[in-house]
Amino acid sequence: MALVNDPVWFITGCSTGFGRELARLVLERGWRTVVTARDSHRVADLVEQYGDRALALSLDVVDQAQIDAAVAAAGERFGRIDVLVNNAGYGYQSSIEEGEDHEIRAQFDANVFGLFALTRAVLPGMRERRAGAIVNVTSVAGLVGFPSSGYYAASKHAAEGFSDSLAAEVAPLGIAVTCVEPGPFRTDWAGRSLRQTPSTIADYAGTAGARMESTKGVSGNQPGDPVRAAEAMIAAVERDTPPRHLVLGKWGYDAVTERLRARVTEIEAQRDAALGADFPAEATSDS
Repeated sequence: MALVNDPVWFITGCSTGFGRELARLVLERGWRTVVTARDSHRVADLVEQYGDRALALSLDVVDQAQIDAAVAAAGERFGRIDVLVNNAGYGYQSSIEEGEDHEIRAQFDANVFGLFALTRAVLPGMRERRAGAIVNVTSVAGLVGFPSSGYYAASKHAAEGFSDSLAAEVAPLGIAVTCVEPGPFRTDWAGRSLRQTPSTIADYAGTAGARMESTKGVSGNQPGDPVRAAEAMIAAVERDTPPRHLVLGKWGYDAVTERLRARVTEIEAQRDAALGADFPAEATSDS
């Protein structure tokens, strides 16, 4: 799949972090870009700097009416959407037992159902043109679960599974699907935007409780550079065949590859049990 020479990008969650850096780099390349945030005033400076190439829109991805309006505005202004980047979302930490229902549901509304809804809204145009790229920013937590991140990991695993099926459906239509799985980066994920339900159960002090405390301590000192991450995302989309997975950062790369190797080893160790669960093959007869 090769993009057109002058692609139109649509990026969610552009007020800070990956979304903002990606929007800035895309605009610097001269491409037209829809930059969205829950409050469009937080991305208005991009329009001031890059002029008519940028369209700033208010978009809360949990609001279907806003999704429909934003996609319509993008079509009216630029004629199409070539690259959709589902970046909006946030982190929530708690032990599994102490997770709060309203926090869990809000997490899934933003990280999962909003991503689903926006993708559905953009697909008809891409399908009609037989071209496009969809980039879902998930997380290392979409491939590996950690203490205190059970519900966040569940939301990102959901996005990964969705992307697997989406890729199988739209690849024959010329549409590429890439999941970006960042490790720790210097964004607001572990700072302003992080929600936590503190653990008060002593049995979880060394697992979920300890990791929540350590997360607070690393905010602003993570090894990952959001600008370099954004450059890697653009490079991936520009490939003739964009990768299905793009893990970013050494910490994330090491964590994912170690976990996947261990998982394959564990599954292979249970080969006899796996194959033995089928109905026995019918015996053949020479008669």
